[in-house]
Amino acid sequence: MAFTRILLLAFTLLFTTQTLTAQVLTSKSYGNGIVVSADYHASEIGKQILQQGGNAVDAAVAVQFALAVTLPRAGNIGGGGFMVVHLADGETNTLDFREKAPERATRNMYVRNGEFKSDLSWEGILAVGVPGTVDGMVKAIERYGRMPLDMVIQPAIKLAREGYTLSYTQAQDLNNHKDTFKKYQASARYFTTGDSTLFEEGDLFVQEDLAQTLERIARFGREGFYSGPVADAIVNEMSRYRGLISYRDLRNYESVWREPIVADFLGYKLHIMPPPSSGSVAIAQILEMIDDYPLAEMGHNSAEYVHVVSEAMRRAFADRSYYLGDPDFIDIPMEELLSEEYNNDRMASFSADQATTSESLEHGEITGFLESSETTHFSIVDKDGNAVSVTTTLNGSFGSHVSVSGAGFLLNNEMDDFSAQPGEPNAYGLIGAEANAIEPGKRMLSSMSPTIVTRDGKVDMVLGAAGGPRIITATLQSFLNKAVFGMRSQQATAQPRFHHQWLPDMIFFDDFGLSPDTQQALEERGHRLFPMPGIGRAHNIYVDQNGDLNSGVDPRGDGHASGY
Repeated sequence: MAFTRILLLAFTLLFTTQTLTAQVLTSKSYGNGIVVSADYHASEIGKQILQQGGNAVDAAVAVQFALAVTLPRAGNIGGGGFMVVHLADGETNTLDFREKAPERATRNMYVRNGEFKSDLSWEGILAVGVPGTVDGMVKAIERYGRMPLDMVIQPAIKLAREGYTLSYTQAQDLNNHKDTFKKYQASARYFTTGDSTLFEEGDLFVQEDLAQTLERIARFGREGFYSGPVADAIVNEMSRYRGLISYRDLRNYESVWREPIVADFLGYKLHIMPPPSSGSVAIAQILEMIDDYPLAEMGHNSAEYVHVVSEAMRRAFADRSYYLGDPDFIDIPMEELLSEEYNNDRMASFSADQATTSESLEHGEITGFLESSETTHFSIVDKDGNAVSVTTTLNGSFGSHVSVSGAGFLLNNEMDDFSAQPGEPNAYGLIGAEANAIEPGKRMLSSMSPTIVTRDGKVDMVLGAAGGPRIITATLQSFLNKAVFGMRSQQATAQPRFHHQWLPDMIFFDDFGLSPDTQQALEERGHRLFPMPGIGRAHNIYVDQNGDLNSGVDPRGDGHASGY
């Protein structure tokens, strides 16, 4: 595979990913409810909804729309995502509002003169999948919410219309993408200063067209986005740049309620978003593979611990590449993949002294890096014990970079998450197979892994992360840090992490973590190591034995916990 391309991307991430601050935040406890997200405004809006009598789902919908205003690189109405809901009465459900391929999409749509053109699936109009966020938020609040949709959207409308002051990070994000925004008429208008100047910290950022779009959604619900003036604007943008999404695509889009994957480990139950999220199967497999090893005795992030968990990651990601895709289009051998027997067989080749080479390790036999880092995750628990875990994205930072003229929002570049050419790496190095090939109406595979952990029937952790395939391993380690090592929320969230995704054959690790001795011991086992400035960005909630809610805000990036 294109290993040089992956290394170049990794070096690019050194300049675009938030680095971990030296400060380790202390956990805060909240009695009545808590919202943890990547943005101060969004978390405060979620808290406001809880204080007004809304439940965790009402707050989640409000946070999602707020992030579309204040975090345009990942928060969205032009993208999609996943939601896991756990009610205080024990009901658990998951909502798939992942994007779909347009009806006019074809398997070889990125091939030109017999050559795969990966840039077409990454930037521009052909990279755009049919957005699912608005349909998903409407379905969620209709099923589980207490408050009307227009009430929970109002704070986001106000933020868009009156504006908010840019942080240093937000200003730099916009400035770093200025040249790409200028390629597209609407994006140049919405997301650059309009001249040679740059955005600065403290600038007021107003989005009037986005405010009008949000008002239509507040008034008309789903139809305010998938028909009428907003649909007209989307289709006009497709016509302007020769895109594929039609009125029919918009009209026919439906988010889907799915049964969660449930994994048991050390008395905990993990309720995880099922496929087309690959995280559920991968996390469940890894936990099954490492179940018999004395992890606590090995010690947190010791060479022995990193070795055994990385080897399980390697095997789970090899299976991910071959078996997983949209369950509405393919048959996934779920029972076998999650079985104890199968995962024991996968670890049969494990050696305590030597790394397994990825070249020698393909997917397992069943009888009968790096996707974009620019996702965003938020976790919510309300005073009644209802919990919501949501991960949402445009895929790449600012998605396709194409904005919808007159509507004020960016469109995703999720088509790159398909196996645009099976066997070829996507923009972030992940290899895919036929299960995730492009088909009209199909959802692309994702690493987003919103998770709610229960113990004795009650919520114990609400987990999730941003960071492409590192979402899977960041979420896994957030869980293990408490379940195995007994860490509190902020300590568990801030701990150094590591990541292996089968190909490329190396352990990525937080560049502030893993001691020199540990690195040497891993290299002596045959591992290749690659430091990175951040393995995922997690926003977690942990529940203490006395019922206190504790926030875990990842210091690798901007984030904020709001509770009362």
